Amino acid sequence: MKSTIPVVEKKYLVSFILVTSLFALWGFANDITNPLVAAFATVMEISNAKAALVQFAFYGGYATMAIPAALFIKKFSYKNGILLGLAFYATGALLFYPAARFELFGFFLVSLYILTFGLAFLETTANPYILAMGKEETATRRLNLAQAFNPIGSLLGMFVASKYILASLQSDIRNEKGELIFSTLSQIEKMTIRTHDLAIIRNPYLILGGVVIVMFFLILIYKMPVWERTERKIQVKEPMRRLLRNKVYREGVIAQLFYVAAQIMCWTFIIQYAENLGIDKSTAQNYNIAAMVMFLTSRFISTFLMKYINPNKLLTLFAIGGMTTTAGTILIQGMPGLYCLVATSAFMSLMFPTIYGIALKGIGTDATLGSAGLVMAIVGGALMPPIQGSIIDLESVGGYPAVNLSFILPFICFLIVAIYGYRSRILRVPA
Repeated sequence: MKSTIPVVEKKYLVSFILVTSLFALWGFANDITNPLVAAFATVMEISNAKAALVQFAFYGGYATMAIPAALFIKKFSYKNGILLGLAFYATGALLFYPAARFELFGFFLVSLYILTFGLAFLETTANPYILAMGKEETATRRLNLAQAFNPIGSLLGMFVASKYILASLQSDIRNEKGELIFSTLSQIEKMTIRTHDLAIIRNPYLILGGVVIVMFFLILIYKMPVWERTERKIQVKEPMRRLLRNKVYREGVIAQLFYVAAQIMCWTFIIQYAENLGIDKSTAQNYNIAAMVMFLTSRFISTFLMKYINPNKLLTLFAIGGMTTTAGTILIQGMPGLYCLVATSAFMSLMFPTIYGIALKGIGTDATLGSAGLVMAIVGGALMPPIQGSIIDLESVGGYPAVNLSFILPFICFLIVAIYGYRSRILRVPA
């Protein structure tokens, strides 16, 4: 039966819009950063495995700061958590200026690491904040609605990466045979091109830092809803015991870790997959944009479907769909394999918010700490891409393209998500 409970009540509408805008803001950061793996590999002349440390730094920041963020929020409120998150975000983005000035890959990694301190605060805050803005019956739908604006920011990030960053890289110019010219140049020529290209990478982050500062002041002056009291003594041990006893939550953290790993691998290495077919980086990024359009469209469709289909069941079905398209990516060479990789995004669309909503359902005051555990699970995006990069660096395995075989890792991740979707329907939450 169709629900008559509003997804967002009028009294929370402005607060919902402000917090939802943060989803787009970190989506932009996520997806302008993914193509940097391919860009740095060429500009800095490093392996795919080393370039994938971009993802290790980016998503490692989540693992480092998620629990501290939860404790800060529990003591100082959601609003203060958002403000501190925006401050870290702006600082990391603006540090791209000295990173480009000194031309140090490690400096860029530090900048991204600090930037994601901010994203850890924002995600640890925004997700449970959205869940709390209304009735529990509509919480998962509300979070899916808010998360639907995340890929809008992602699309903008991808567009900037494709049309401004990747299209402007002088190091990616190829000859008539499709071979990179950069590797054949003298050291002096390479230095000139490297300085130019690192400035191209730097500039969008400086603009982003300015936008984040504006958002900081908008949140600062608006009166946001408050539900919890400030606590001088923060309880951690007992909530952690309750969470660890909760199989739905515990397995949800594991499922989230593997889902994020799959998402980041599929979106990061789509460029390498396309390059193996003779497609340049800028054009390859267009396939990433197509994948995100599919992701965004599917997110709205899946949010609608949740009114009629149990979220747990839908999660299982979509995970099986992801396994199917990833299998096509592995087994089918040429453009059809690339199309399968693009199509995988349609099945990833509901996974993050749905796992989040299922895992946190019914945990009450433990939601902030529980949210931190789910945000820490984003570390999957730090751990798996370097492994996939190492496989891709092999170039071929038994005459078969290594980049195709590398997608066995996302396939395994979707299998784990499918198992969680099924098990979460039969597991009981402890009283």
